[in-house]
Amino acid sequence: MEVTRIFDLPYYQLDKYNSPNVFLNKRNGAWKGISSAELVQSFNNISFGLLEMGVQKGDRIATISSGNRMEWNICDYGMLQTGAIHVPMYPTLSEDDYKYIFNDAEIKICIVSDKELYDKVSSIKDQVPTLKDIYIFDEVEGIKNYNEIAVLGSANPDTEKLQAVKDSIKEDDLATLIYTSGTTGKPKGVMLSHKNLVSNFLSGTELIPVEAGGNTLSFLPMCHVFERTVVYAYQHKGLATYYAESLETIGDNIKELHPEIFTAVPRLIEKVYDKIIAKGVEAGGVKAKIFNWAVDVTKDFKLEGNGFLYNLKHGIADKLVYSKIRNNLDPKLKCMVSGSAPLQPRLAKFFWAIGMPILEGYGLTETSPIVTVNRIEKENTSFGSVGTLLTDVTVKIAEDGEILVKGPNVMQGYLNRPEATAEVIDKDGWFHTGDIGKFEGKFLRITDRKKMIFKTSGGKYVAPQPIENKMKESSFIEQIMVCGEGEKHASALIVPAFEYLNKWCKDNGVECHGHEAMINNEKVKKAIYDDVQELNKSFGKTETVKKFVLLPKEWCIEDGELTPTMKVKRKVITERFKDKIEGMYR
Repeated sequence: MEVTRIFDLPYYQLDKYNSPNVFLNKRNGAWKGISSAELVQSFNNISFGLLEMGVQKGDRIATISSGNRMEWNICDYGMLQTGAIHVPMYPTLSEDDYKYIFNDAEIKICIVSDKELYDKVSSIKDQVPTLKDIYIFDEVEGIKNYNEIAVLGSANPDTEKLQAVKDSIKEDDLATLIYTSGTTGKPKGVMLSHKNLVSNFLSGTELIPVEAGGNTLSFLPMCHVFERTVVYAYQHKGLATYYAESLETIGDNIKELHPEIFTAVPRLIEKVYDKIIAKGVEAGGVKAKIFNWAVDVTKDFKLEGNGFLYNLKHGIADKLVYSKIRNNLDPKLKCMVSGSAPLQPRLAKFFWAIGMPILEGYGLTETSPIVTVNRIEKENTSFGSVGTLLTDVTVKIAEDGEILVKGPNVMQGYLNRPEATAEVIDKDGWFHTGDIGKFEGKFLRITDRKKMIFKTSGGKYVAPQPIENKMKESSFIEQIMVCGEGEKHASALIVPAFEYLNKWCKDNGVECHGHEAMINNEKVKKAIYDDVQELNKSFGKTETVKKFVLLPKEWCIEDGELTPTMKVKRKVITERFKDKIEGMYR
């Protein structure tokens, strides 16, 4: 059967694979799955229940979940085939953000995962005139459970009415509203149709190097379009998707399940890399020397044409070190897919070299999201690039270097924002991404965000993103933001990698207790300064980081310094550390 609307997917999956496990949650120490047939029955009951409750085509229903779970998927399909619009939201948003989005989208029903989120939404319910009911996934006494919708539906299965509604839903109809995480200003509701998402996950399915019946682990939030589209693609490929218990259990879940593919953001990949390096160095003695040598070998790795001598060294390193890393992490892993933010080329090279390929891709919420992606075939991958174009997607580079996108994946526009829509989608249908890039052959490379580029007092333009990415090659640097708008040179706010720094202090006889003591220690500052100076050699005079300030606390989502996808909120950081930034220039 043909999949043209999102809710066609589980019927296709039932018809083609009839899988015993489509999605799996871990409850009370055991994995519990739902089959293709059970999934269809479950979300049909949700649809019947919503129709019985009076839900109309075009009504907006929100979901807020603190973790991924199959109940989210059941509700997703259940509401979509009634013609309702699914509005997934991050659990980390503030009450003010919820109030704004709920009113902007005119949310009618909200389904949350737990009591904490229920209380959060309840606190703003009287400020949202359209909000009628709040349901919960967990079983909490005195609170309406989402299963009540299914029970109502199973008692009132109006198949004719549901079929009539389904038949009325076209591929160009609005399916979901996804609110941008908002690095600046209020979040905007991105309007994505069935066709937007379906075209993207169908093209994505072709790239998954895992056969039907394989398994994957999902831990990035489903409310983000990247993970949602990828999970649709997994389902279309016939894979079983295991939902990680929490972010804290990812490592244990990987070791337990040995997934063949999973997605990650660069921040998580960086942390995995740091743990690998720390463990190798901790071995000490000859083992540590062999480990460090093997890591150095990865720095010269090429996708093709390594030569006899290199291949000989690589073979030895693989036997002594890389194979042990693979066995410790995930011996069955075919690849990881990285998105949401730039991945350092050295990390891509490292993981490819040890036999755990990372496929970096590029996209935006407004493009559903995938625009380009590297492939598992070595000739279709290039380090430092975001890969080649997805099927049916077209890209051109504007005169000022901005990446423009056209295709069936480009959004319908921003809800209630015709002016903002007109700013990014021109009269010829090209979506202006705000990213600066270039093609090198068939591979697209992102060089910066258009809005991030700043001009020094000398009139020179500085693109901070490549500088930040390079600086994070230092083992001392966990987070960094380059600044210098209107000033005579570039500077940076740096959050050190305190776990590494603590070990460095012990190894070098530096007496420091606590983060504040470390960042104020002259030997620590000198060591980081030396690293920054070495990395500065990769840049021209106007791009070098002349000064920096060390900060004692890591930026986080909870403090409003990072978006839910772990991007730095530059405006927030700039305002919060205004005195420190000014201190570098005055």
